[in-house]
Amino acid sequence: MDAIYARQSVEKADSLSIQGQIDLCRREAAEPVRIYQDRGFSGKNTNRPAFQRLMEDVEKGLIQKIVVYRLDRFSRSIADFGRLWEILQKHHVEFVSINETFDTSTPMGRAMLNIIMVFAQLERETTAQRVRDNYYQRVKLGAWPGGPPPYGFSLGRVPGPDGSLVPGLIPNEQMATVARIFESYSREGATLGSVARSLNGENIPGPKRPVWDNVALSRILHSPLYAMADEDLCLYYKGKGLQFTAPMEAFDGVHAGMVIGKRNRSAGTYQGLGEQHFAPANHLGVIPSRLWLACQYKLDANRQLGRAGSGKHTWLSGLLKCGVCGYSVKVNRSSDRFYLVCSGRSNLGICSASIQADLPALEAGVAAELEALLAECPAIPPQRQEDQETGRALEEIDRKIDRLMEALSQGNAPAMCYINRTVQKLEVQRQKLLAQQAGLPGKPGPQLNRLTFSSLDLEGKKRVAAQFIREIRLNNNQAEVYWNV
Repeated sequence: MDAIYARQSVEKADSLSIQGQIDLCRREAAEPVRIYQDRGFSGKNTNRPAFQRLMEDVEKGLIQKIVVYRLDRFSRSIADFGRLWEILQKHHVEFVSINETFDTSTPMGRAMLNIIMVFAQLERETTAQRVRDNYYQRVKLGAWPGGPPPYGFSLGRVPGPDGSLVPGLIPNEQMATVARIFESYSREGATLGSVARSLNGENIPGPKRPVWDNVALSRILHSPLYAMADEDLCLYYKGKGLQFTAPMEAFDGVHAGMVIGKRNRSAGTYQGLGEQHFAPANHLGVIPSRLWLACQYKLDANRQLGRAGSGKHTWLSGLLKCGVCGYSVKVNRSSDRFYLVCSGRSNLGICSASIQADLPALEAGVAAELEALLAECPAIPPQRQEDQETGRALEEIDRKIDRLMEALSQGNAPAMCYINRTVQKLEVQRQKLLAQQAGLPGKPGPQLNRLTFSSLDLEGKKRVAAQFIREIRLNNNQAEVYWNV
């Protein structure tokens, strides 16, 4: 069905009335025709009731062609029209403007449309540049650059460098929870999970969600918006490779700092640390620099655990811990000798432990224990072939969920909603596969041989060791193995 759209903001003697527009448009529209008219509405935006009904009908597939008297009756914004045309194209709707002899069903009409789209893109890019310029100008002034305030803050106005009031962050009643998070996580043995369980056990609601999880806690703990930014904090970020928008003297240990440029929104990508900037903020910090840095070092160590087991010198990589400070022990090699070094000592300077353990002897002793454990394991029955196929499908679903959860830590609110829905769908698929796997009798698969530790390659030994061993604590020349069995 064809549609006619007419609009008139005010009655003027030199302005064609709505009825006059409709009469002219009928010449280009085939009967039956639907009439949409907005009286008393400006064309500067699309917030018009009849226009909204028209676009809803377009998306329902009820409209084949839209006829207007003049292009500005439909939209006075080139950018808006460019966006609307994408919707019309998607639903195969032609567009005709009587006054401009503009008909997208003809080659000339499509050529004119391409010209309009070029200007629409130019307008969008110009607008985006103005937004970026305004964003960085706010940052230079130490003002809050925009967006919702982080957990623990409310939006307000704080004194700028010249004494005038600029948009800034003001601590609210949630800041007590933020301080508790930093204090709790900095304690020996505390983890993101233990802090989350403590908060959830007291029914303290999280940011945007009723419960706390590792992602929410990590986002707060990583943010310098809570810290009293001083020279030590600046050196931490300089070591990360960030650029600075102000000299180090501008970070007075009283006010907070902020990292900007994490995302290139026009490209939809995250930028490397070397492309990010660290800037002083005008609002007061709450968490002392020393406490904030202690949490960063702990978080950095956790991030290294994600690469645990990647060492090439020993299959014990990722399991070795310092018995004094608890941080990971690195294995360095010089010629044919191996040296064990506490990362808390070499990287953070917080430990004085000297580890003298003999790595080959340690490997031999642990390998003997693993061989004995494997010998005691019951024989592995033949697996069902159907179970193997279902198992591969379950592994793929788990990998997808892991990737989505990683994306969730960096997502905005709309992205989080999408990711949560996707995870829920994957979980439904997972449960169905588990039920299917449990219910199928299946055909016997090949008989599996008993596993022997000495026959495995380096990566195989790492996987087996990780299954049986929680960690190995090293203190001087002593080693204590903590088993999972």
